[in-house]
Amino acid sequence: MKKNTVAAAVVIMALSVALCAGCNQKQSNSVVKVGILHSLTGTMAISETPVHDAELLAIKELNEAGGVLGRRIIVVEEDGASDPLTFANKARSLLEDEGVVTIFGCWTSASRKAVKPVVEDLFGLLWYPVQYEGMEASPNIMYMGASPNQQVVPAIDYCAENFGKKMYLVGSDYVFPRTANRIIKAQVAQLGGECVGEYYVPMGHSDFTDVIKEIKAERPDVIINTLNGDSNIYFFQQLAQAGITSDKIPVMSFSVSEEEVNAIGVENLVGNLVSWNYYETTDTTRNAQFVSDYKSTYGNDRVTGDPIEAGYIAVHMWAAACEKAGSFDVEDVRMAAKGLSFTAPEGTVTIDGSNQHLYKQVRIGKINSNGLIDEVWSTQGAVKPDPYLSTYEWAKGIN
Repeated sequence: MKKNTVAAAVVIMALSVALCAGCNQKQSNSVVKVGILHSLTGTMAISETPVHDAELLAIKELNEAGGVLGRRIIVVEEDGASDPLTFANKARSLLEDEGVVTIFGCWTSASRKAVKPVVEDLFGLLWYPVQYEGMEASPNIMYMGASPNQQVVPAIDYCAENFGKKMYLVGSDYVFPRTANRIIKAQVAQLGGECVGEYYVPMGHSDFTDVIKEIKAERPDVIINTLNGDSNIYFFQQLAQAGITSDKIPVMSFSVSEEEVNAIGVENLVGNLVSWNYYETTDTTRNAQFVSDYKSTYGNDRVTGDPIEAGYIAVHMWAAACEKAGSFDVEDVRMAAKGLSFTAPEGTVTIDGSNQHLYKQVRIGKINSNGLIDEVWSTQGAVKPDPYLSTYEWAKGIN
């Protein structure tokens, strides 16, 4: 991590203590309790800790502006520890024992799917900040990240047009990579291309010798990467050591943002591609302020990124829905959120009332030598979320 990690940790702790003051007291007319549930330990901590930080920043902003419905927000934090069962147990505790009115959290689809039956059973509301594989629309989840038509599908089209249609798929062994790759294989077949390899590793896996041998043997036009967590560090470092650089075989990643670039090492990533809806370099006035506020809070060497921004969006959209509803009640908030828009760092986002996903602009980026990401392609505007890919003939039967 970076040089001032310790200093940043002190800032985060101070924020957490201030926000959590009174967490053990009963809900009163002067405060409202929310839960933050992310992996602060384990293989996913590299990605989830910065999202947690952005959510705390948004809550701090709201409290400084007077809170929500006149109430100061207090936070109950839990560590999902990169384990789906832990996520489920912690979510239940937040709702049953702590009485939070909503939860911000999760990253992997495995953790989200573990929490989903809990929030549905207890009629809670989870604000989920990460792109995912789609094929889901729960009334008890607000999806702040991209659905597959807002990330995966345009990225594959871009790769086919710019690099070629011979693709190698590598991912972590859980629901997001496997479902995303079913989508990709159907799309590549429709494009007249070929997936020449498909390789999965456990979460936290660190030895990519075998997959790199296969990649060298198959010589794909592009590698499609759905690894999550710190496995990305080992994969890209070992690719570079094997001489597989972006000018030879480019990699398109779906879970590598600026924070992961920093951890992996920019020298191992320059020229490779990612597909998201937001970058630290996204050119909007709102983003300039967001980046400045994030860095001034956590350190100038910290970076923003898509899931970080989506976590920040989640808190502000929840607050706006509560204000519109005049209530913290889950059903009232859900109804008020339909069609709700927010001027986010990435641009204006709107909640689709039919599936609780966001309209979002798609941006494909290239990693530069400074460790940031330059936008190289984007849609003209925000794209309607289509989590089930119902508008794509070739996607029929994927689930």
